[in-house]
Amino acid sequence: MNEIFGVNPTDAGAVALLTLVVLFILTGRLVPRKTHEDALTDRDNWRTAFLESEALRKVEHDQTGELLEMARLGGHILAALPQPPRTAGEEVSPGDRMDQTTPQRP
Repeated sequence: MNEIFGVNPTDAGAVALLTLVVLFILTGRLVPRKTHEDALTDRDNWRTAFLESEALRKVEHDQTGELLEMARLGGHILAALPQPPRTAGEEVSPGDRMDQTTPQRP
């Protein structure tokens, strides 16, 4: 006969075997089939959610790369625009300044 943990099951009584099974259940070494199937279902659900999340993250990453490239292009276009000529001592004319004070009503 086979031995389980060094004990021959035929030598032990029914009470000892029942005690052993109860201890296995309480310590988590022996789980009911329903609990095991629920754990497998949860694992599959999490795996599916993770794969969907990773697919969406990849799409977002690709879109972000495209947007960054467009922003770089816009920056290059703005930098390439001609600047108005200025003389060495010229300051901003009074007409170019915006008055920061609120107008007074008469």
